[in-house]
Amino acid sequence: MNNKIGNYRWTICALVFFATTVNYLDRQVISLLKSVLSTDLKWDDGDYANIEIAFKLFYSFGMLIAGRVVDKLGTKKGYAVATGLWSLAAVGHAFANSAFGFMIARAALGVTEAGNFPAAIKSTAEWFPKKERALATGIFNSGTNIGAIVAPLTVPLIAVYWGWQWAFILTGLIGFIWLVLWQLYYTSPQDSKKLSKAEFDYIHSDKEDQALEENTEKVPWIKLLGYRQTWAFAIGKFLTDPVWWFYLFWLPDFLQSEYKLTLMEMTIPVAVVYLISTIGSVGGGYLPMAFINRNWPAFKARKTSMFIFAMFVFPVVISQWAGSINMWLAVLVIGIAAAAHQAWSANIFTTVSDMFPKKATASVTGIGGMAGGMGGILLTWAVQKNMFVYYRELGQIETAYFIMFWICGAAYLLAWLIMHFLVPRMNKVEL
Repeated sequence: MNNKIGNYRWTICALVFFATTVNYLDRQVISLLKSVLSTDLKWDDGDYANIEIAFKLFYSFGMLIAGRVVDKLGTKKGYAVATGLWSLAAVGHAFANSAFGFMIARAALGVTEAGNFPAAIKSTAEWFPKKERALATGIFNSGTNIGAIVAPLTVPLIAVYWGWQWAFILTGLIGFIWLVLWQLYYTSPQDSKKLSKAEFDYIHSDKEDQALEENTEKVPWIKLLGYRQTWAFAIGKFLTDPVWWFYLFWLPDFLQSEYKLTLMEMTIPVAVVYLISTIGSVGGGYLPMAFINRNWPAFKARKTSMFIFAMFVFPVVISQWAGSINMWLAVLVIGIAAAAHQAWSANIFTTVSDMFPKKATASVTGIGGMAGGMGGILLTWAVQKNMFVYYRELGQIETAYFIMFWICGAAYLLAWLIMHFLVPRMNKVEL
């Protein structure tokens, strides 16, 4: 069937996947170098938490702005501007020589990296019919895992042989390769010369897409905040995004603190966690599509899938107990939880294009992204900045991680319940 329709939309998905991979590769470098930078620049956990907060704060507000900018500039130009700027910010880390300098570099990275997901979701809404969006989102969202896999396999090696500065420079430069490919291959479906009429019609086969949403009227944020659908998405992101931030920024430290691994020894366990999570990212798109193919309504398929994924996260609460038997059991449990997060993430993003017209998807995604970032800031300040410092000074850092894993396990079930009560049935927002 796809051969008759055409497959150019998957080329676009591949480009978005590449951008998301670069986005997370640049983002994760600092967590892998935490022990090196802490020694060289005399950081403690509080300094590292402040640097993390700077990134999340500017990422949060950047998400709000980025959604609007992408809606205004359009997908092609908006995505290119964001990627070019965050690549420059990533390279800029190499020139920081203090905790404050890294706070500035991370702030610049945060505000510019915020453009990725609003542009990615908008690209998916433009290029895929509703029944394929969760799968396409899962595929490009798996770039977060690939970036997180590539980083531990390369960054420590670069740091050991060439110095930590080159780890930031070389990873940052990859974004400019993507920029060339993006300019060569991306256009809107309406302007694409490589898209067959059959594939164009398939992309716009949803009833509400038949008019191609020619109305380009901008929707004010204050109007979007008046809808329960916006709040459902934002609260879901507020509660669950911080869990992924925790894995991203603290997993290397957890492995080094609990199992006394060296910089090189912890690279494989970190990579394995994100390798497992890649399965969840792609598989998370298949499950709702299977329900839809059985004639389930799209929104019901999405919510049912998200509940199943929330249940798969919960066993992370026993990760330290499993690790007391064997470290690799802890890696497996955390990997499954990370996979369930990615499956959840692929679907919660897709609820935006389910509930809102295309002209508002980037803006609503930005609002949710800001909420997720603010949740991450709150968790870092309340838990990691204070609790981690306190328990590490007592020589009981394992207690801090025990508390954190319980927070991780409960967050998704709470988010699902709140989203369900706010939007119990699918009601498409008319703007």
